[in-house]
Amino acid sequence: MTLADSAHLERCVELAEAALAAGDGPFGSVLVSADGAVLAEDHNHETSTGDETAHPELALAQWAGRHLTAQERAGATVYTSGEHCPMCAAAHGWVGLGRIVYAASSAQLSGWRAGWGLPPAPVSALPITDVVPGLEVVGPVPPFDERMRAIHERAVRR
Repeated sequence: MTLADSAHLERCVELAEAALAAGDGPFGSVLVSADGAVLAEDHNHETSTGDETAHPELALAQWAGRHLTAQERAGATVYTSGEHCPMCAAAHGWVGLGRIVYAASSAQLSGWRAGWGLPPAPVSALPITDVVPGLEVVGPVPPFDERMRAIHERAVRR
């Protein structure tokens, strides 16, 4: 983890907060080029659009597929507040994006949700590398994971 990695994860947490403020689930993601330029960012839009697939990781993979060359995609990094779900991981793999850095893991989120008495997600919480073998993945990253736990807990309590 570098200072730049931390700064991008900080932005993901801010985007997750923005999603929560908009009434959506607290997830945010940033796509960064190999030279460190922020190319695109997004947050969850599931509730506001009525589309349960409106995840920021999927939106960034789709954006990258339309706007970047294969080489640019391979050199890019996706920073995200939560580990990709299998749908988003598959999109990431299909477009050939590079490294993923996430604040909190799917296993952590599943455990938190169970502890709060919530039902499991409708899709299994698989590690990204079970969906995209060989991909460089970094996470969970303290203290960002605990910050995301607090944000998810606020979402549950709203």
